[in-house]
Amino acid sequence: MSLATVASTFAVLFIAELGDKTQLVAMSLAHRHRAAPVLAGILGAFLVLNVLAVAVGAALYELVPERWILLAAGLLFLAFGYRIWREGEEDEEVEDVAARGGWRVALGSFALIFVAELGDKTQLALVALAASTGDTLAVFLGGTLALWLVSVLGVVVGATLLRRVPAVWVHRVAAALFLAFGAWALWRAATL
Repeated sequence: MSLATVASTFAVLFIAELGDKTQLVAMSLAHRHRAAPVLAGILGAFLVLNVLAVAVGAALYELVPERWILLAAGLLFLAFGYRIWREGEEDEEVEDVAARGGWRVALGSFALIFVAELGDKTQLALVALAASTGDTLAVFLGGTLALWLVSVLGVVVGATLLRRVPAVWVHRVAAALFLAFGAWALWRAATL
């Protein structure tokens, strides 16, 4: 397992998710419900989603030639970077969960995040990173830790953070990271 892969995956996903709908949903849920069941649901959803994402990435790593994976990953990252840059100033809708009890809040939070993030840019980024590096454990750890930390920040200090750092700048940094990783993947594909 490569610590560099853990760190780079963590950095890309952490910055990409700051101020994203997941963090806004976490803040909204924690505002209406106790933090513990909200966090339990969110963290569980990311655990399941990330296992699925790296499993798909690992299968692609074994079945598809590296040059094609890097080319696809590079184009995906460039597209995500462009999309994040363009949508950086748009407000994301925050959905509502009406459940009140601890288990119901946890299950509602799990379902809300699972549906919202399934096929999202961070899940596709995890697939691409796992497929392009082959280091599924490092990608899983870096990605899961990043998404968990962003969720905890959303529940604990997200509102304060977003008041002090304009969301547009968080999106710009995330876009720059995606563009850099896309360019790197395309360069690697061209040099194979």
